[in-house]
Amino acid sequence: MTDNNQFKNGYSEVNGLRMYYEVYGEGKPLVLIHGGGSTIQTSFGNIIPLLSKNRQIIAVELQAHGRTGDRDTFLTFEQDADDVVQLLKNIQIGKADFLGFSNGGQTTIEIAIRHPHIVNKIIIASAFYNRNAAVPLFWEGFNHVTLSAIPQALKEGFLAVNNNVAALQNMFDKDVQRMKTFKGWSDEQIQSIQAPALILNGDNDVVSPEHAVQMHRLIPNSVLVILPGGHGEYLGETGALQDGKWTQTYAVDIIEAFLNK
Repeated sequence: MTDNNQFKNGYSEVNGLRMYYEVYGEGKPLVLIHGGGSTIQTSFGNIIPLLSKNRQIIAVELQAHGRTGDRDTFLTFEQDADDVVQLLKNIQIGKADFLGFSNGGQTTIEIAIRHPHIVNKIIIASAFYNRNAAVPLFWEGFNHVTLSAIPQALKEGFLAVNNNVAALQNMFDKDVQRMKTFKGWSDEQIQSIQAPALILNGDNDVVSPEHAVQMHRLIPNSVLVILPGGHGEYLGETGALQDGKWTQTYAVDIIEAFLNK
């Protein structure tokens, strides 16, 4: 086993939750935070081998997602942020870089605001900070959406690591409830982020490029890159893999350049 292919996984007791995580490679730590309805593998499985060549990757699964347990509470980005930070303390990780995709990007925003002491740099990928990020129809859809709307690749990805249909439904219900009640952050809160930030977005994303531009203008030390494709394509997210596969190496090069500068 070479250094770049080193792998370990496990669970940690975090704020009353049994939280699953994976660690790849060695070097400066980069924490990966998956999107809604997702697991480590469905959000990042196609880029972890590329990212772990040059740094240590710590990938987590959040409350009610994948192999991580649940608690009798609604999902919130505040709690997710606290859970991730506590996990890092438990496994003795100090300051780290963070890459959050979609809902994981919202968790990354909350970590940068709520726990700035643990943050080196952040990468906010296809995420939004308020409801202006998407058209009203997007938000209205959560009022009547059912489990059948989840991309088949995400369902299969969940069941591959947690073969429990009731747990899949529970994750879906909690994700939907969080989106129905999402209020976001004020401009002033976003402006308070001091960590250097890379904002990534697709030109045909759920999150509008205009919203990504607005976030870039608010975060003092930020860089914005608009990539071709839809939601998750440039990361090789499994729900968008076929159309976005060619952009993965390019996106990883951008991420590496940002983290190394």
